[in-house]
Amino acid sequence: MSDRQLVLLDHDGGVDDYLATMLLLTYEHVDVLGIVVTPADCFINSAVGATRKILDLMGRADLTVAQSTVRGVHPFPRENRRDSVCIDHFPNLNEHDTVRTPLAAETGQQFLVQRLRAAERPVTLLVTGPLTNLAFALDTAPEVAAKIERLVWMGGALNVPGNVRDSEHDGSAEWNVYWDAPAARRVWDSTIPIVLCPLDITNNVPLTSDFIGRLGRQRRFPISDLAGHCYALVSHQPYYFWDVLTTAYLGIPDIFQTRECETELVATGLSQGRTQVRPGGRRLTAMATVDTARFYDYMLEQWAR
Repeated sequence: MSDRQLVLLDHDGGVDDYLATMLLLTYEHVDVLGIVVTPADCFINSAVGATRKILDLMGRADLTVAQSTVRGVHPFPRENRRDSVCIDHFPNLNEHDTVRTPLAAETGQQFLVQRLRAAERPVTLLVTGPLTNLAFALDTAPEVAAKIERLVWMGGALNVPGNVRDSEHDGSAEWNVYWDAPAARRVWDSTIPIVLCPLDITNNVPLTSDFIGRLGRQRRFPISDLAGHCYALVSHQPYYFWDVLTTAYLGIPDIFQTRECETELVATGLSQGRTQVRPGGRRLTAMATVDTARFYDYMLEQWAR
C-alpha cells in the first residue's frame, strides 16, 4: 500500500488560503484529489479564478477545482472578501490568455462527496474555511465519513478570545466556525477524527517584516514571488499564519506539539461558534505549540522549490 497521503483541500478564498494551497502543492508525499473553494472569505468567482491560475503557475493543471454554492449563517464582511479580487488580477497570474486547470461541472459540495466516494483509501480532509461542505456531505451521503481518515481544520479558539467582532456576539468565536456554526456542530457530532489548528496556536505565529524581507530576497522563485505579493497585500494589519500553519502540519508534523482535549461547540445564541474545552465533550487533537523559527525557515524552503 502506498504511504503517500491522499488529501482533499477545501478553502474559502482568503489570502492565506491561496498560500496554504501553494504550500500543499509543494509536498511530494501528498496526492491532492482536488480543491473545493467555499464562498466565505472571498468573492467566489475571483477566488475560483485565482485558485485555478495558481495551479497553472505551479504546473498542476492536472487537478480540478470545484466551486461550492453553500451559504453561511453569518457572511464575512465585504472588506475582508475583496482581497480575492486583487489576487485574481495579479500580473504574475495573468500572463496567459487561457486557464488550463479545469473547473468541475458539479458544485463543490457534490464534488467533495464524489471524490470521497471514489477514493481507494482513507483521505485527509484539509479544511481552511468553514465546514459547510463537509456537513452537506455527512447529511446527504453519510457513508463518506468512513472514507475520511482525519479532518485537519483551521478553526476555533479553545482558551483564547475569538476574532469575531459583531454586535450580536460575545466575541468568543473564531470566524471559520461562526460563518456556519450549525455545520460545525454537525461535524462535531460525527465520529471523524479531528486535528484542530485553533487561534491558541496561530496567535503565536504572526506575519513579520523580517519574514517578508527574507521572502523578498528569494523572489527569483515564482512561488516565493507570488507569496511575497500576497503578504504585501495584508501587511498593513496584524496578520497570522492561520491556514498556512494548518497545512504545514501535513508537511512537517515534528515541529508541532499536540494535546488531546474534550470540547464543546456552541451552535446558537450570543456565543454561537464558540469552541471550548469541556470535560466529557467531543474528543479531538489540538495543535498546541510549534517551533516558530523552524516553521518560518520551512516556509521559505518550500516556496524556493
